[in-house]
Amino acid sequence: MGLPEVNRWTTLLAALEQGLLERESASRVLLLAALAGEHVLLIGPPGTAKSELARRLHRVIGSAGYFERLLTRFSTPEELFGPLSLKSLEDDRYERLTTGFLPTAGIAFLDEVFKANSAILNALLTLLNEREFDNGSGRVKTPLVSVVGASNELPTDESLQAFFDRFLLRVPVAPVGDASFAALLSLNDAAPLSVTPLAEAERAAVEALSSSVALGAELIDGCQRLRVWLAARGQPMSDRRWRQWIALMRVAAASEGRTQLDALDLWLAPFVAAAAPPEMAALEDWFASELIGAVAHDAPWLTRAVEAFEQQLQIELSAQDDPDAGNAAGKLALARSIGIGSGAAGDEPGMLRIMASALEEQLRRRYSRTHIDARVAQIDEVIAQVDAQRERVQGERDALAGRLAGRVWLPPRLAARLVGAHEATLAMLAERRLRLVAAREGFAALPLDPQLPAVAPAPVVIEEPA
Repeated sequence: MGLPEVNRWTTLLAALEQGLLERESASRVLLLAALAGEHVLLIGPPGTAKSELARRLHRVIGSAGYFERLLTRFSTPEELFGPLSLKSLEDDRYERLTTGFLPTAGIAFLDEVFKANSAILNALLTLLNEREFDNGSGRVKTPLVSVVGASNELPTDESLQAFFDRFLLRVPVAPVGDASFAALLSLNDAAPLSVTPLAEAERAAVEALSSSVALGAELIDGCQRLRVWLAARGQPMSDRRWRQWIALMRVAAASEGRTQLDALDLWLAPFVAAAAPPEMAALEDWFASELIGAVAHDAPWLTRAVEAFEQQLQIELSAQDDPDAGNAAGKLALARSIGIGSGAAGDEPGMLRIMASALEEQLRRRYSRTHIDARVAQIDEVIAQVDAQRERVQGERDALAGRLAGRVWLPPRLAARLVGAHEATLAMLAERRLRLVAAREGFAALPLDPQLPAVAPAPVVIEEPA
């Protein structure tokens, strides 16, 4: 069987996500982890669909059986690994009947996994890491694909850290947010989507192809930068986790039909490198802003320029001619002749307003063609800079959207955030440009006096950043 088409993954993801709100990241991480043979830890309170996600994962994987158990400090090895075989005991062999228990499962869900005792945890370490189970005097291979662990909280006991590290991916699962609450109340129970489970041959085809996926220079540089960032925060990752993560990214790339890893593949950093859910937001911010450069810019220089031009326009619109003695006397006589300020009984208010407006227009300062053209030319220079920046940001936005188009595993929410940062910058530039155009039109419409000398004004001063 050849490599599955990309829409195969989207179909499986739809079956995982059906009727679940705000679980797009968890469903993608779960399916990708199973495809790569890795384990996932779901962290969150009860009632957040952790077990439901695990059951759905089993339905779409199509592997050996499913095993589920809630662990407590009183759980016994028999509950997970099967009862002792009485017949074997008669022959002096200490073996378990594992059929239907964890050693024969393909997908397993272990709830409150850190509450298990040391006897269970020690056996789980070998099972999770080597996919082998010590049964009596022999060690047998198991069909285990992926273990989905769940916990309401992270382990605080140092002795549990080795077991905690076996889960390559840690996914916080929280109650739905306020934006989805109404939709949660309106959900109707629906029959599971009919989907052909993923065959072993399909997983094998992806695994075989993943070994040939190259580590691009962009990916290696991103890993090095992340390693430095983590070390500076006192959160180093083990060499084993780095190697496991690279293998996981190769599987993701192969399943999407790509032959090389790049910086976008590091979107998994919050799920792999964060030791606790509160650290995930900082890692996502690092990925989006520092690595991908998806940051909404304010362009303070442009804001200062727009405000400076708008302020200068208001100054020049409200400016009046410098009144010499003769000119002032003539305009004063004009005001008296139309009754402004006289309080005459026969004054018509509407007519007075018209006359006052006419007088105000006569008093407005006139500008030379050179003055107006200089103001318009200075704004045109800034508009040209804005247009160049808009073209650059639009190109970055389109290039990023093109790269994201074939990424099945990267959550849509994150993709929207990355593209949305560029779109926010474009919206800001468009708004500033509109204000510049309005100011340009205002300068172009200043009162013109062709007789004035052709003297260019000093350029509008745009304050430099402090």
